[in-house]
Amino acid sequence: MHVPGPLIDTFGRRHDNLRVSVTDRCNIRCYYCMPETGAPFTPHGEILRYEEIERFVRVAVALGVTKVRITGGEPLVRRDLPVLVSALRRIDGIRELALTTNAVLLAEQAEALYAAGLRRLNVHLDTLDRERFRQITRRDELDRVLNGLRRAKELGFASIKINAVAVKGLTELDIAPLARFGREHGFEVRFIEFMPLDAQQLWDRTKVLTMDEILGVIRREIGSLEAIPDADPRAPALRYRYVDGGGTIGFIASVSHPFCLNCNRIRLTADGKLRYCLFAIEETDVKGLLRSDAPDEEIARTIAATVARKWLGHEISSAKFVAPPRPMYAIGG
Repeated sequence: MHVPGPLIDTFGRRHDNLRVSVTDRCNIRCYYCMPETGAPFTPHGEILRYEEIERFVRVAVALGVTKVRITGGEPLVRRDLPVLVSALRRIDGIRELALTTNAVLLAEQAEALYAAGLRRLNVHLDTLDRERFRQITRRDELDRVLNGLRRAKELGFASIKINAVAVKGLTELDIAPLARFGREHGFEVRFIEFMPLDAQQLWDRTKVLTMDEILGVIRREIGSLEAIPDADPRAPALRYRYVDGGGTIGFIASVSHPFCLNCNRIRLTADGKLRYCLFAIEETDVKGLLRSDAPDEEIARTIAATVARKWLGHEISSAKFVAPPRPMYAIGG
């Protein structure tokens, strides 16, 4: 296959990180992501099949993609997910394959995922308090999430991170307990600033619990932190380590410390749309190409053209910002 070369946009950013959503369905209903009832889902026939995803990923890898993350919705509600994991593991050129999950179904599926070759997990968990978990997710599933984390640790997954969305007026009390939990179990907790990606337009900048505020809580209640030197500037998380050697924490500070200038990510939605940014207003259909037996070269050109159109950044902190028309669960985490 003749490919158009590395995926470099007009601002010189090289793209080697692909997020692949396998479903827009989910088994919890986080209030900042989905309505409690009546969420519109894509019909099953419009969701990309595993062989279509595998083909797209192969083309993307030929263009320089080396990191792939499986997302949703909740990817573990998609049947036979280890089949896809195994297929992606066989693609020469992928250096890092990871999965983002809410872990409700992880205890039952972790062994099959590990056997398929998965070694990296990001688990969404905002709180260790059962009542607050129920308030945020509208489901009483905290015990299953914790069981999933325990099972993954027992199996020996090489990397287990916890993603916690931080919302002012709601999750301040969860910062220190989650940080301690991560230190105790060897998980890196990543605090994510509340972003305008909800299904009900509930986002308000005054509800953003910023990275600097969270750092202050951890330093007061747990211990000293220092920035990790020589960090990958293209990584979405700003990472810190405890001075006493008790592990690391991370921050995805898209609102207070946007990292657009170093972004290396593209996204494939479950219904086959390619996006150059989580907050993109436009997207490119690739499902049509995959289902019309278009040659790999045409798919490669489409990926390259999409990256070439990438904007400088989302401008969340400016008056120019426009929220994307799709909610987070439909875009892919």
